[in-house]
Amino acid sequence: MERLIMKRFLDWKNSPYRKPLLLKGVRQAGKTWILKEFGRLYYENTAYFNFDENEEYKQFFETTKDVNRILQNLIMASGQKILPGQTLIIFDEIQDCPKVINSMKYFYENAPQYHVACAGSLLGIALSKPSSFPVGKINFMQIDPMTFTEFLLANGDANLASYLDSVRILEPLPEAFFNPLYEKLKMYYITGGMPEPVLMWTEARDIHAMQEALSGIINAYERDFAKHPSISEFPKISMIWKSIPSQLARENKKFLYKVIKDGARAREYEDALQWLVDARLVHKIYRSSSPGLPISAYDDLSAFKIYLVDVGLLRRLAMLAPTAFGEGNRLFTEFKGALTENYVLQTLLTQFEVVPRYWSQNNPPYEVDFLIQRDNDIFPVEVKSEANTASKSLKKFKELFGDKVKLRIRFSLDNLKLNADVLNIPLFMADRTEQLIGLALEQQGKTQKSQSPIL
Repeated sequence: MERLIMKRFLDWKNSPYRKPLLLKGVRQAGKTWILKEFGRLYYENTAYFNFDENEEYKQFFETTKDVNRILQNLIMASGQKILPGQTLIIFDEIQDCPKVINSMKYFYENAPQYHVACAGSLLGIALSKPSSFPVGKINFMQIDPMTFTEFLLANGDANLASYLDSVRILEPLPEAFFNPLYEKLKMYYITGGMPEPVLMWTEARDIHAMQEALSGIINAYERDFAKHPSISEFPKISMIWKSIPSQLARENKKFLYKVIKDGARAREYEDALQWLVDARLVHKIYRSSSPGLPISAYDDLSAFKIYLVDVGLLRRLAMLAPTAFGEGNRLFTEFKGALTENYVLQTLLTQFEVVPRYWSQNNPPYEVDFLIQRDNDIFPVEVKSEANTASKSLKKFKELFGDKVKLRIRFSLDNLKLNADVLNIPLFMADRTEQLIGLALEQQGKTQKSQSPIL
């Protein structure tokens, strides 16, 4: 499978400022595979050390901070050669090995000639704990589920991906491209972006195996819940997790503790919810009161939405059968908006440095699904699962914050177009949002320049 993060790995390898790399990502997102593939393609050899399979490796880091001694012990124990600049050293499943994480400081300071990459399934949890951490001595990267573009490449649709890459003008796509891209997007809603389910579908076209792969990932996540240091939090984490489809199925998707359990209160469940956020199994999106900078200054910490790490996992957790996508039945119709919002959020998180927010007001009720920050501009985003694109909330947002709104963005099944300050992006182009915003702002600038009076 082709993963677009490979280019970032190459930039890291060739950087004169390279530090040990720490790759974060949820279980089954493809961390181990991509690091091994990177080593296979761009290094003479790879030295791979898994601290879950071989716990005895941990002792080499507990007895010394001397990098040369550590490497000698690892070479002798594993029989693998390690050469400066020619070997990619991979330390895997390091989330329970604080000494290994801390040793990256000494690799950076005393042995920068070695190329070291670390990975772990629950690193977000490990890094949230107070411990000795090598601040400023590590390069971080995040690997997320496969994007729709990566899905197209895996599915043998490189021609469609190339076409999307070639779009440089904000004009409607021909039906010869639009229609097949929409069909592929429905397939992506079914499989999601986790590599194993994608592989089961793209290589074998095996729906049953794809369903089993998704179930296996969900089961693995649920086993991880027991790794919370307080055993009393385990059932709470599980209850929050299982409530997510119900939370997103409501028209108002604001997270409500009472959906978890009658009478549930924030103070009882907030630690369990934070565990899921730290593990990056869910994304927490706060309500914003205004499109100001910094965006965090306008967060309403009492109001937020929760989305799942992957749209395919959300579909499976909701027990929505793949056949629903072809039948147009009531269940899919009701849940389609939740799947679409989750999908759009996944794509936005990979493109923008600042986590999106959302905006709403109560009397009368209006809600903008997301606010995204690009450079020093904030753009309102509305998500529509169909081609019905009436945007009352976008219009209201413009009325309230007109001087701050350069561009309004709507995702839908309408074709690509820029109408005044409203950019409509077809849902299957969501992972090109950042680029399309740039094109829209450029086009607006040209229009304004051509309309300016000549003095």
